[in-house]
Amino acid sequence: MGQQLTMTPQLQQAIRLLQLSTLDLQQEIQEALDSNPMLERQEEAEDYDSPDTLAEHGNQSTIDAAQGSYQESYENASGNEDRGGLEEGDWHERIPSELPVDTAWEDIYQTSASSLPSNDDDEWDFTTRTSTGESLQSHLLWQLNLAPMSDTDRLIAVTLIDSISSDGYLEASLEEILTSLDPELDIELDEVEMVLRRIQQFEPAGIAARDLSESLLLQLRQLPIDTPWLEEAKRLARDYLDLLGNRDFAQLMRRMKLKEEELRPVIELIQSLNPRPGAQIEASEPEYVVPDVIVRKHNDRWLVELNQEAMPRLRINPHYAGFIRRADASADNTFMRNQLQEARWFIKSLQSRNETLMKVATQIVEHQRGFLEYGEEAMKPLVLHDIAEAVGMHESTISRVTTQKYMHTPRGIYELKYFFSSHVSTAEGGECSSTAIRAIIKKLVAAENPKKPLSDSKIAGLLEEQGIQVARRTVAKYRESLSIAPSSERKRLM
Repeated sequence: MGQQLTMTPQLQQAIRLLQLSTLDLQQEIQEALDSNPMLERQEEAEDYDSPDTLAEHGNQSTIDAAQGSYQESYENASGNEDRGGLEEGDWHERIPSELPVDTAWEDIYQTSASSLPSNDDDEWDFTTRTSTGESLQSHLLWQLNLAPMSDTDRLIAVTLIDSISSDGYLEASLEEILTSLDPELDIELDEVEMVLRRIQQFEPAGIAARDLSESLLLQLRQLPIDTPWLEEAKRLARDYLDLLGNRDFAQLMRRMKLKEEELRPVIELIQSLNPRPGAQIEASEPEYVVPDVIVRKHNDRWLVELNQEAMPRLRINPHYAGFIRRADASADNTFMRNQLQEARWFIKSLQSRNETLMKVATQIVEHQRGFLEYGEEAMKPLVLHDIAEAVGMHESTISRVTTQKYMHTPRGIYELKYFFSSHVSTAEGGECSSTAIRAIIKKLVAAENPKKPLSDSKIAGLLEEQGIQVARRTVAKYRESLSIAPSSERKRLM
């Protein structure tokens, strides 16, 4: 004989709900409402049932939002029976009466009226909110259908369009395109090139080019002929693009016989073009982020509250719950009793999820007041263990509750994991977060002299002057994470 700890189905459900994003949770709630007749939405105009009414119907209705919390509970697998519920102390733990940050607990499950505009609203555009993005190929085929063309040329054009990448470049050579066509059509290579020229006149400008130089030239040819420095820009894009890519401005001025003040507007004209013309046509559907927590400042105090619009208000249906008879062992009565128990646990799991999310978000705001007040440079080091210790939970629970959960702040919407970062020692014996160091590096690069950009070693030296001890390779890692090019590629004339 032996004993082992296993998770109850109720705890497994609570953990599963805890790690769901808001959009996934809304879908989960809808599935529960569809499958369990004991669950129903609490309409906004309705009030919760009183305790006396609940006792009369024999059910536990909607939740008092100020009670209960998530606590990992285990069932002894040696033979203890699940009584359909846990003792009060297993699920409820007292929350400190005074939290370091103000929190708003009321109406956790309240759902306000839909925020969608009415149909007669001038700003409401149904197609822009419901239609999927258009692919580059479909956009080009639409233009092809409007162009007068023979059947053979149209076949060539469709083959060419299929060979265009998402960036807008022709991935296959004209010889490969010709080989893929039906030999019986007796098509020559110059016919394929002629059709390609037709497609290169489509929108967006620069499409169907075989390399960057050709794409830039196509875009320049569509500009008005009186555009300043147009001919010089065409010459640069055709003959000296490699020198521009290497930032060899001295060689460029010598080859093009231009002075520095003359080369500068030419480069500006080149930089105004799009090196990836096909990227203008976005085929992917937009991704929506619904914030779980809202943080705002009121009377010099930071308030933390759940997003009430993202969470429906649930309760037990008192009418169906009243049909349950205690001594009845019929199949129908047993089914209703099981559904009632599942509904209770589902509501309790939702309450547990939201209270855990509130406690974690409150501690994050308490630790990162500096970020909310002053920005990324004031971000403090923070790890999962710090929050787990503050709220009395395991690090795995904190990891679940901070994944795919978002916080709306006056500075923007951030995933809760964004507020966690490692630390670097300072000369004064303190600590500086990696997020703050990235913000400082970004600020230094933005203020650098474009003609003499800062090297990684120079940035490390400037950080050391501020008391932050960071190695050059660490600066390079942070710079790459910010998508900042090396100093050799950031050099400019202007």
